[in-house]
Amino acid sequence: MQKSENGGEEATVDVQFTELPNALIACKVTEDLFNDNSLKASFEALFRSFDPEVQFQYFKSFRRVRISFGDALAAAEARLRLHKTDFNGKEMRLYFAQSVHIGSPRLEPPKPDKQFLISPPASPPVGWEQSQDAMPVINYDLLCAISKLGPGDKYELHTATPTTPSVVVHVCEDERGDSSGPDDSDHDDKPRPPRPKIIQTRRPDYAGGVKQ
Repeated sequence: MQKSENGGEEATVDVQFTELPNALIACKVTEDLFNDNSLKASFEALFRSFDPEVQFQYFKSFRRVRISFGDALAAAEARLRLHKTDFNGKEMRLYFAQSVHIGSPRLEPPKPDKQFLISPPASPPVGWEQSQDAMPVINYDLLCAISKLGPGDKYELHTATPTTPSVVVHVCEDERGDSSGPDDSDHDDKPRPPRPKIIQTRRPDYAGGVKQ
């Protein structure tokens, strides 16, 4: 804090240049700069007046040059004076290089959130309990209605609507004509008829050649 001439206090700001970029990017420079050493020396001399230890990195494929200064103040002054100035008959554009912070140099393990979902799990989380299986739904009314049906009877499960068909259960007849279960007494009184024999279709005779 500093005092002004009228006795009041005047606030001062301490500017820190450590977090500002200390490098510039020269974009769309002339292609002769990458091949002509004399032109390259003239280009570097423009920036060495702001910092004698400045470093240059040339990227010919992108037609760009990275200029790295020792501090951010020199980089800011160089851009202020040289941005959009003429160099070798072409306007030179300078931009601050963005600093990328990648955090820790090591690859950290993931946070232990919901790691129990990984198969196979190491151990269940605290308080985890296995859910009980639900009881199966048995429609006793349907089973009762079907058990009362005889051969040829039907039971409508779902009534037809203008948009959906009806669902009807038909009882099939067995080979003896009775839909009831097997009974030992039936074998003595009524012998089962023999099953019909399936007659296979005869294969046609083989013809050795086809005559036109």
